[in-house]
Amino acid sequence: MNVNARETGWSPAERVRGMGESVFTEMTELARRTGAVNLGQGVPELDGPRPLLEEVAAAVLAGTNQYPPAYGFPTLREAVAAHQRRRYGLEYAPQGEVLVTTGATEAIAAALMALCDPGDEVLAFDPCYDAYPAVARFAGARLVPVPLAEENAGGTSEETAGDTGGGAPGFALDLDALRAAVTGRTRVLILNSPHNPTGKVFTAAELAAIAELCRERDLTVVTDEVYEHLVYDDATHRTIAALPGMRERTLTISSAGKTFNVTGWKVGWVCGPARLVAAVAAAKQFLTYASGTPYQEALARALGGVEEWAGELRRTLRRNRDLLSEGLTRAGLRPYRAEAGYFLQADIRAWGHADGVRFCRELPLRAGVVAIPTSAFLLAPDAPSHLVRFSFCRREKSVVEAVEKLIAAA
Repeated sequence: MNVNARETGWSPAERVRGMGESVFTEMTELARRTGAVNLGQGVPELDGPRPLLEEVAAAVLAGTNQYPPAYGFPTLREAVAAHQRRRYGLEYAPQGEVLVTTGATEAIAAALMALCDPGDEVLAFDPCYDAYPAVARFAGARLVPVPLAEENAGGTSEETAGDTGGGAPGFALDLDALRAAVTGRTRVLILNSPHNPTGKVFTAAELAAIAELCRERDLTVVTDEVYEHLVYDDATHRTIAALPGMRERTLTISSAGKTFNVTGWKVGWVCGPARLVAAVAAAKQFLTYASGTPYQEALARALGGVEEWAGELRRTLRRNRDLLSEGLTRAGLRPYRAEAGYFLQADIRAWGHADGVRFCRELPLRAGVVAIPTSAFLLAPDAPSHLVRFSFCRREKSVVEAVEKLIAAA
């Protein structure tokens, strides 16, 4: 017999109330139903390194399938520590200052659960990855959005066609807005650089200003750097943990998924001072305890040679980005600057739309392409609704097909 909530008096807990089907699920289903090219979710069509895949397959068949140590296998923790030393000059002890997690999202959730009490406030730059407000809510905290400033680049659409550099609009830190958002209840700043969904890489000057404010107001930083290896053109990724006085107040999070095109493996990690990492581990042990056994040692070896692999992946993604950017411009959907990651923002108003949700619902039928409304990532009530996000972490033929469809529908 079907028993509904009205008959039983049951209703969901407040922390999940209103968290129904996401726009990502809706758009993925639209792509399936219509046969549209799916440039919505950031799920790569690209393969991971063949030696890595073969090593994991061998580990599974060899029986490496039981629980790993709670902090992760020592080989992966050592590889992560070596990576941070090699790339950023940061020293972390593999024992106690590195924790392996079930992807970056679990790391962020466990960090907020460890650092926040009910009523505390968490800052995040808006638009932001949709998991941030959700996990803040689970922790009993309130996420306060800090809008990124939308740049207005000069030039006509023809002059900036395909321009993903200085001629295209982008996003910048609004330091005044950040300062105004800090209150006596603010405990944590989530910093996502390279940034999803905008593709922004925070500059050295921006990071220095953020760090100064965090030291001044005694804020802990949770920095999400999952796109750290996917940075293009002249942009440079820097970690805020390397700035003066920041290592001891920063949890740095990354993962293997985006770097090696293995998002389904869900292997991430946290680096930071032992007292903060121990707090994250205390929360994490009651979420998944530990996971990813057959992947960890293979990923440790892959991380040691990540620069060569990531260089080739960047070239592929940069080529896709440029194809998509040029195509969006030709279709009249002005692209924004994408310095990193998987995604391009585009202004839809030239197609007679100001509502990104409606535009994305109609786009599969009009053009045979799926995108995601940027409003899915925006928290401020007065946030703009004229932007949509297109993914370019696809095979080149998928990007070309989508571009041709968009141009034909313009």
